[in-house]
Amino acid sequence: MLGKLIGAVVGERVSRHVSGINGPGGALLGVGTAALLRRLGPLGMIAALAGGYFVKKHFDKQEQPASPAKHVRRPSAKS
Repeated sequence: MLGKLIGAVVGERVSRHVSGINGPGGALLGVGTAALLRRLGPLGMIAALAGGYFVKKHFDKQEQPASPAKHVRRPSAKS
């Protein structure tokens, strides 16, 4: 019971920073996450954290614009 309450509060706080999720929706996600983590066990939690890390890393890489070439030869203007 205490885990569900903590999950609801954390979910509501997180929903303030995520567009498309309002306060009650975040609270429901927090309760669901707390119940899911309890069922996964320690190895499941580690796997979920690793998966989340790699998904975030993948999306961050997609958002970065292509960097310009570092060594671009420019013609010198000799007068």
